[in-house]
Amino acid sequence: MATPESAAATPTAPTAPTLPKVPIPPRGVDYRGKLVLAPMVRSGELPMRLASLHYGADLVWGPETVDRSLIGATRRINPRNGMIEYTRAPTHQHSPAHQHPHAESVLYRVDPARERGKLIFQLGTADAALALQAARFVAGDVAGIDVNAGCPKPFSVHCGMGAALLRAPAKLAEILRALVREVAPAFGIGISVKIRLLETPAETEALVRRLVATGITGLTVHCRTTDMRPRERAIRAQLRMVAAVCREAGVACLMNGDVEGRAQAEALVAEFGVDGAMIATAAEKNPSCFRAEGKVGWEAVVENYLGFAIEAENKLANTKFSLTQLVPGKAAVYKELHNSRGYVDLAVALGYTGLVEKAREADRLLWLGEFEVKRDKKKKGTQQVQVTHHTMPGDQQASKKRKRKGDEANGESAKRATEVLEPTAAPATAASIAV
Repeated sequence: MATPESAAATPTAPTAPTLPKVPIPPRGVDYRGKLVLAPMVRSGELPMRLASLHYGADLVWGPETVDRSLIGATRRINPRNGMIEYTRAPTHQHSPAHQHPHAESVLYRVDPARERGKLIFQLGTADAALALQAARFVAGDVAGIDVNAGCPKPFSVHCGMGAALLRAPAKLAEILRALVREVAPAFGIGISVKIRLLETPAETEALVRRLVATGITGLTVHCRTTDMRPRERAIRAQLRMVAAVCREAGVACLMNGDVEGRAQAEALVAEFGVDGAMIATAAEKNPSCFRAEGKVGWEAVVENYLGFAIEAENKLANTKFSLTQLVPGKAAVYKELHNSRGYVDLAVALGYTGLVEKAREADRLLWLGEFEVKRDKKKKGTQQVQVTHHTMPGDQQASKKRKRKGDEANGESAKRATEVLEPTAAPATAASIAV
């Protein structure tokens, strides 16, 4: 048994220094230990986010949304599915939505139940004042605001946004400070930023030190420079340094670039000392990459994705794009996806008979396939819409056979029946809910 004298003489092991940690706001999320879906234009819409969460993603980033598009938009609750929708009047004169008297273009959708505490809204901005207006509009519905300072594509660097901010570090820091000061405490969420590597480690380090001093809770580094394309392998030589700078400041650090799945992500986190990882391309092609058990076949993934798209009333063009990423190009059904004119077409082509009725309703709501919309020019000053019913896309072959028989019997094409459809939905402004 040790005496007091011997105990006092026994040297104690040095304690590890306590690292700082930026406080996580009450409604915010800590990025540490997370595997997340990257922000991707087209592939980051709600159906893909729901599929990623279904297969185990810890957090999901939505696609970059420009500040000016949100300013003046309307927030509403879709009464059919409970989704939150940010909308504005359609700008495309020939779109089906533009022809419907009460329709608006949906800029962004949020599932308030399944995405609660897991959705990070990525903001495209180059101006602190505009960033604040846009962020305040969406902050009550999301778990964090992320500033895009890494995308090199023209639509993003336009007007100094995206990767263009890497060359304007003072402006980028000003935007982050404004959001941390005005939005974070008011809504209880964290502010983060996503960047790319600069040409030299010294330049990258200087930028990261400047950004982590603004009060952000997270920083994601895409391990490529602005000039690099996705086909070029990610550069990880600077990653340990970026992670160390973030750790010193108490800011969580995520890595992005050539992360293929959960097992690999865990290995990379351990190797480079980062706090978490972000998946982009691999998730775009098969969101089951988030599973700890590994990926499942594309057929099951596609059926789940299509169900989420129908439920969300997702824009058909976006759904078709994502399906062409999820379905292998050599698959027999691949060409049929491109030729589909509605959700019934997609469900029938893929053989998902259990989704056909829901698909038919989605087509009706989105004015796809079932309706041919025309303005009644004779009744000036009215919003009356004339609707022509015709065969649903999934029944095209049967329709052609019936038409040929009718032509032979009557000597003329069968006439289409028409009726006036009175709009039943209230104007979008009436369904709006103030933030």
